[in-house]
Amino acid sequence: MTTEATRAHHIRQRVRVWFGNHVIADYIADPALAARYAQTMRKRFAGLKVTSDPVPIAAPTVVPDNDRPLPSERLWELTP
Repeated sequence: MTTEATRAHHIRQRVRVWFGNHVIADYIADPALAARYAQTMRKRFAGLKVTSDPVPIAAPTVVPDNDRPLPSERLWELTP
């Protein structure tokens, strides 16, 4: 069985940017990195909906074994 601390460590966040009903960006990472990415995407796409949802641990086909690097865009210039 998994303890609550171990489970919290393995939870990932899925950040999506929506243009109406269409997802135009989808990124899964650990919570801290996902929050940073979501904040940047909200600034870059101010008029669009940005969601951040936990990814279930029992979904190995959705959760990567390790974090993907951030997209190779110049997103971080937008953060303070």
